[in-house]
Amino acid sequence: MNASVVTSEGSLSGIAPLEAILFDVDGTLCDSDPLHYYVFREMLQQINFNDGVPITEQFFAEKLSGKHNQDMALVLFPDDTKRGMKFLDTKEDMFRRLAPEKLKAVNGLYEVKKWVEGHGLKRAAVTNAPRENAELMISILGFTDFFDILIIGNECEHPKPHPDPYLKALEALQVSKDHTFVFEDSVSGIKAGVAAGLPVVGLTTGNSQHVLEEAKPVFLIKDYNDPKLWTALQDAAMLAE
Repeated sequence: MNASVVTSEGSLSGIAPLEAILFDVDGTLCDSDPLHYYVFREMLQQINFNDGVPITEQFFAEKLSGKHNQDMALVLFPDDTKRGMKFLDTKEDMFRRLAPEKLKAVNGLYEVKKWVEGHGLKRAAVTNAPRENAELMISILGFTDFFDILIIGNECEHPKPHPDPYLKALEALQVSKDHTFVFEDSVSGIKAGVAAGLPVVGLTTGNSQHVLEEAKPVFLIKDYNDPKLWTALQDAAMLAE
C-alpha cells in the first residue's frame, strides 16, 4: 500500500482530506449473501451436485462468495465451464426474481449515505456482480442516483481480486487513491482494494473476522452503525477542515 494512505488500526486519518468512497455491492450495500447461498444450494441440489448433498455455508463463503461468474463456473464445473456459465445465468435469473422481496440494506447504510452526501464526496459502486444484478440491487435500495458511476468487474481487463476495477473507478471519478477508501465484505474485494493502493474498511456481513483480516483491511466493522466507523469518519472529516 502506498505510504501516503497507510492508516493506523481503526483510523482513516491518513487519507484526509477525503475525496471519495468506493462501495462494493453484494454483502456491502445489502446482505445478499444469504440469498445467493439459498439459490446456489437449492439449484445445485436439483442437479445432484456433490451427490445431492447440499453445499454448506462454509463452502459458499470460501469458494463462491465475492467471486465473478467465470471463477465460480470453474469451481462448480471444472470440466465443463460452458455448462457452468449456463447454470450461473439461470442462477442469476432466480436471484433477481427473489431479490425485491428478500434483500435488505446493511444496518446503518442510509446514515452513511446521508453523511457522504452531506460532505459532498464522490462515490462509485465497484462490484464483481453481473451488471443486471448490480443495477437491480442498487435500485431496490434506492441508490440509483447516489452513485456517480457503477464499475463492473467483468467489464474491466481483470475483475476482483485484481485491482483493475478500483483503479478504473478512481480514473472515472478523477480522484486520488491517497484520498479515497473502500467498503468491502469479501476477501477478493479487500485484496482488490489493497492491491489498488487503497485503505479498505471490511464488513463482517458474510465472512468471519479471521478470514477477512488475512486480506489486510485497515479495520473491520459489523455494519455501518459500528462506533469504530463513525469515530474514523469524524476524525477524517475534522482533519480535512
